[in-house]
Amino acid sequence: MRQLRDSVWQRHGTSWIWDAEVLAQVSGASEVWSLRQFLLAVGYWPENLPSNNGATLVVAGLDGCLDLLAPSDAENWLGAEVKDAILSFQDFYCGEASLIFWLPSGAGRITISSATDAVRWRCAAPYTGQQLDFGRLLWGEGANIRRRFCCTMVPSLPGCFTCA
Repeated sequence: MRQLRDSVWQRHGTSWIWDAEVLAQVSGASEVWSLRQFLLAVGYWPENLPSNNGATLVVAGLDGCLDLLAPSDAENWLGAEVKDAILSFQDFYCGEASLIFWLPSGAGRITISSATDAVRWRCAAPYTGQQLDFGRLLWGEGANIRRRFCCTMVPSLPGCFTCA
């Protein structure tokens, strides 16, 4: 997986961040949308986004929703509702805006296979032994996460990954 060390993720694509310092680079707390706001905005996207001089939307709450669902229900919901909302956002802004999901527990929950670039989410109790295949569910079979942004000085603990 190629490491991305510039700021393009702040302006384009879909990113998943869990480091508070990285979040502060692009958004203030008052600018963050709830997952509910994000899903309700499908088809009604604002011309100007609330963060990063109108170029970025930060969404919080995905992790909490995933924790409340059984893995099979979470897979169905991610592959339908969330994926459709992400695609709608990308289509509306023609790839010229950044969608960022704030996942505060992501450091311990997201795994990325260096061999296959597969991105997985570790489920919470009582499903702690199971994982959701983010890459397959959100980007389709054979998904290849092309870019990865290291936001910390410790390469083994990145606080963000991005897909464009």
